[in-house]
Amino acid sequence: MFIYGRCVENEREEDAIATATCAPPAAPCEDRRITRSKRALRGALIELVEERGFDAVTVNDLCERADLNRGTFYNHFSDKEHLLAVLEDEVMADIGLLQGRMHDITLSDMLAYRVAKRPLPLLVELFEYLRDESDFLHAVLGPGGDASFGPRLREAVCENLVQNILHEKYRNDPSPFVGYYVAFYAAAYLGIIAHWIERGTPETPETMARVAMRLFFIKPGESIEL
Repeated sequence: MFIYGRCVENEREEDAIATATCAPPAAPCEDRRITRSKRALRGALIELVEERGFDAVTVNDLCERADLNRGTFYNHFSDKEHLLAVLEDEVMADIGLLQGRMHDITLSDMLAYRVAKRPLPLLVELFEYLRDESDFLHAVLGPGGDASFGPRLREAVCENLVQNILHEKYRNDPSPFVGYYVAFYAAAYLGIIAHWIERGTPETPETMARVAMRLFFIKPGESIEL
């Protein structure tokens, strides 16, 4: 039987060596094996979703593609939906770390960087992270992915950002039009992200941060230039 492309006997020998060199404690060695398994399954999930769509993928498919046995899979995940949920939650947790800093962004900040013709640093960081996760996002946001993930991304990133840069008197305004305004721009920003990822992230995060800022302030009939 092969696990990670190596026979079990070799794996046992390596584990014995790892135990001798790592113990005590043995936990870091175990952590590395778990990380290796998750990385292999993540890669397998991305490839299979792109090829077949998530609904057509089975646990057997994932294990075959990742070169893992089913026991290894079920040690960590109850089914394919659990695996996808864990990977999505990890992305949302990482984005959550940026969310706290989004609350500090003001319209004045955006205007100051726009006048200086410089991208907002937090937006650059956001697009850098999205670029690093673009293979996973391309699969999940695509037609064969998870239809529920786009709205989560829109709420966490786009609605949060738009809400924070509203004028103070509108931030807690319950009127329907303010809600439509936020929804309009949030959907637009998700569209920017999705379009960039679909095209293989050809622009740099700095350029994308400038694009996001420019589109927020552009007026109907104005020249469409960055």
